Amino acid sequence: MTRKVADCRKYPSVSNCTLTISGEEDEVVRAAAEHAVSVHEHTDSPEMREQIRASLEDEKVAV
Repeated sequence: MTRKVADCRKYPSVSNCTLTISGEEDEVVRAAAEHAVSVHEHTDSPEMREQIRASLEDEKVAV
């Protein structure tokens, strides 16, 4: 299974957040949603989680 990555650096924020989260897709969506709520003051919702899921990228493995 390909690991997924959520990277805050791709989205402008007041805090200039640099957090990157990687793991299995459901884990990353859950962790990124918790981070978005606790750090960026977003409201958790199914729509937000779908936006996160849609923005995930495959982890690039160094060879």
